[in-house]
Amino acid sequence: MYPKAPNDDRESLSTLLVVPRSGRGVLPRLEATQAGRAGGVAGCKSMWRGLWTLAAQAARGPRRLCTRRSSSALAPGSGATIFALSSGQGRCGVAVIRTSGPASGQALRILTAPRDLPPARHASLRLLSDPRSGEPLDRALVLWFPGPKSFTGEDCVEFHVHGGPAVVSGVLQALGSVPGLRPAEAGEFTRRAFAHGKLNLTEVEGLADLIHAETEAQRRQALRQLDGELGHLCRGWAETLTKALAHVEAYIDFGEDDNLEEGVLEQADIEVRALQVALGAHLRDARRGQRLRSGAHVVVTGPPNAGKSSLVNLLSRKPVSIVSPEPGTTRDVLETPVDLAGFPVLLSDTAGLREGVGPVEQEGVRRARERLEQADLILAMLDASDLASPSSCNFLATVVASVGAQSHSDSSQRLLLVLNKSDLLSTEGPGPGPDMPPHLLLSCVTGEGLDGLLEALREELAAVCGDPSTGPPLLTRARHQHHLQGCLDALGHYKQSKDLALAAEALRVARGHLTRLTGGGGTEEILDIIFRDFCVGK
Repeated sequence: MYPKAPNDDRESLSTLLVVPRSGRGVLPRLEATQAGRAGGVAGCKSMWRGLWTLAAQAARGPRRLCTRRSSSALAPGSGATIFALSSGQGRCGVAVIRTSGPASGQALRILTAPRDLPPARHASLRLLSDPRSGEPLDRALVLWFPGPKSFTGEDCVEFHVHGGPAVVSGVLQALGSVPGLRPAEAGEFTRRAFAHGKLNLTEVEGLADLIHAETEAQRRQALRQLDGELGHLCRGWAETLTKALAHVEAYIDFGEDDNLEEGVLEQADIEVRALQVALGAHLRDARRGQRLRSGAHVVVTGPPNAGKSSLVNLLSRKPVSIVSPEPGTTRDVLETPVDLAGFPVLLSDTAGLREGVGPVEQEGVRRARERLEQADLILAMLDASDLASPSSCNFLATVVASVGAQSHSDSSQRLLLVLNKSDLLSTEGPGPGPDMPPHLLLSCVTGEGLDGLLEALREELAAVCGDPSTGPPLLTRARHQHHLQGCLDALGHYKQSKDLALAAEALRVARGHLTRLTGGGGTEEILDIIFRDFCVGK
């Protein structure tokens, strides 16, 4: 810790320690910072206090503000030591409280005095005491992680205490009384890990997705991204562009030199063409990764009394919709998040499609048709015992025929035709005719056919969301799509450029998009959006 001058305003001085990119020095920033202070004398004193602090720090050598020079990821006041409850709120058997920063070791010594620091990365049983009163707080397991071999890259401590609210509150208050410690902000531990190069930005996003994962498919995808698969892929592409750019620059500088190898530009063209193909393949994933992260939209539709609400209740395993033999019971769109075969789904129950009886039902039918246009997967339901009715025939001709004709292309909606009320079909009577499109038989009353429907849903959702267990890494955010598309567009400019200097600049732009995707050169606003999705203790 650096010494602090009397009445030193460390918060305002934190802006003085970074020379802006525009090249302006410290003193203009100092004058701007002090301009709003009351009175010339007070402003002069504050200025001299700032210069005293700078001089004191200069005498002790340069202060390392950030170990990741390519990013402005460190938050204001990041030199402080932070602490927070990392486990969930509420009563539990064990609660984990963690610290990160240069005063972590000091905090551990103070709370466990007079004991020394435990061996690194070994659990030790210690009595925790309030440093103000000496009152015992709890017997806890403590772990000491000296930097840089820690999650954040800084000195870290974990206190594994009993999970009662009074114990947790007492330990947090005791840490707050230690000089140099402050409560962490949301996502600040992970932000420090990113700033110290422990995680790149795609791995940070994978960690956030893993924390919020609610289905098996989401967990698998988040783990793959946290393991760095997308980041490794982008770094490989960036290295390819770096090599191609080096070839182009070499030809510009030494094109007339006999010592330059032949075919330098041709090799660069080959590498760029291969990269264009790879980028195009990832961008044609039809937003599968984003659907896997946020949930696919599945809409249940059909004529009145086909059993739509019964199916929604069956799939969601709770009474989402009112079920009644009276046609037109559902008047609005009812939505519920569901885990279907391991995939996240937003399941929508809609009004029966018919000419509305009255303005309320007409509005419900309009909303149902609007939801159909937004659906990723349509569950089209018909009454298996009433297939010859005008409403069933009209539904087959308008909805099933139009959507089913293009439901297996990569970028379009998909459809499953479900014939409900199979329990009403006579075992000796005729079933669905040979002209009926591919379909599944189901009885929402007996549950017969449900396993077959769930298996079909699993296959369709794997096509809609992608299979996180196999294949290349999925693009789970619009940010990923944006940077890969920007990279591909820049490579297109490279191919069209007749001037080698413009071609080299296009390669730089393309490489910049890949660098920003993994966190290099990211703006503070983008980082704030990403890290605010974390809980306080992460």
